[in-house]
Amino acid sequence: MSSSSLSTAGILLIALVAVEYGGVSLLRFITGRIPGYLDNPVRQNLFRAGHAHAGVLVVLALVGMLYVDQTGLSDTGRQLVRWALVAPPILMPLGFFLSVAPPRAQRPNALIALVYLGAVVLAAGVITLGIGLL
Repeated sequence: MSSSSLSTAGILLIALVAVEYGGVSLLRFITGRIPGYLDNPVRQNLFRAGHAHAGVLVVLALVGMLYVDQTGLSDTGRQLVRWALVAPPILMPLGFFLSVAPPRAQRPNALIALVYLGAVVLAAGVITLGIGLL
C-alpha cells in the first residue's frame, strides 16, 4: 500500500470517531426527547440517513484504499480515485444534516444537493477504480 493510501486510510479511521459521535448524538436526541427531533419525522429520517451513509461510506472508502494502488491508473488517476472515495462520506451526510438543520424544517433545503453531488463523485470514483482494476 502506498504512503498516500495509508495516510488516507489513517484519516478515514480517525474520521470514524466523528461517525461514532453522530450516533451518540442521535441516541441523545432520542433518550433526551430533544425538541425538533422526535416530533419532526423529516428531520428524523434525514438525520438517520446521514448517519448511516457516513458510516457505510467511510468503510467503503477504507476498502477502496486497499485496491487503489493495485490499479493500472496513473499517479494522478489514483489520487483522484482516493479523493472520489473520501469526498462522499463528507458531502452526503452534510447534505442530509444541513438540509434540515432548523428543528422545524418540514422539507430539505437546497443543501440536499450535496447528497446528489456526493453520489455523482462516488459513482465516478468507484467506476474509475473498477475500470482501473480490470
